Amino acid sequence: MSKRVTELVTVMLEPFLKEQGYELYHLEFVKEQKDWYLRVFIEKSPERDGDWPGNVGTDDCEIVSRYLAAKLDETDPIEQNYYLEVSSPGMDRPLLKEKDYARYRGAQVDVRLYESIGGKRNLFGKLSDYNSETITIELENGESITLPREKVSKVKLAIIF
Repeated sequence: MSKRVTELVTVMLEPFLKEQGYELYHLEFVKEQKDWYLRVFIEKSPERDGDWPGNVGTDDCEIVSRYLAAKLDETDPIEQNYYLEVSSPGMDRPLLKEKDYARYRGAQVDVRLYESIGGKRNLFGKLSDYNSETITIELENGESITLPREKVSKVKLAIIF
């Protein structure tokens, strides 16, 4: 069910996003307790205003939300009641796709592991390399560590103050 909804909404939304200078970062249709949520995360495309990546404001979210709400009301593809949320992926956005890893290579990241390595389940450092099987992080002490992707629970951009 969730996969069908996300695929349908993606097909419905992507042409509009491209036309408006946005990209779909992530989309999810999830049930939390008794309520369903359709969450759409957008960012500006590289061609738009040189602001890429990110810099999505509330006006941007409103534009996309109004368009998508109208399209969903018109076609009514989702059987159950749901809440529509449109937002940016945030400053500490998770890296989900290969293009995210390519885009943020060299950035500071927080890495969460499924199991401890060297007594640690959370690592902080610079994303120095990646491929389909591993990611390499340069730790604060200058040491590089290569992690098998199947041992990595989550990689997200670090917020540095």
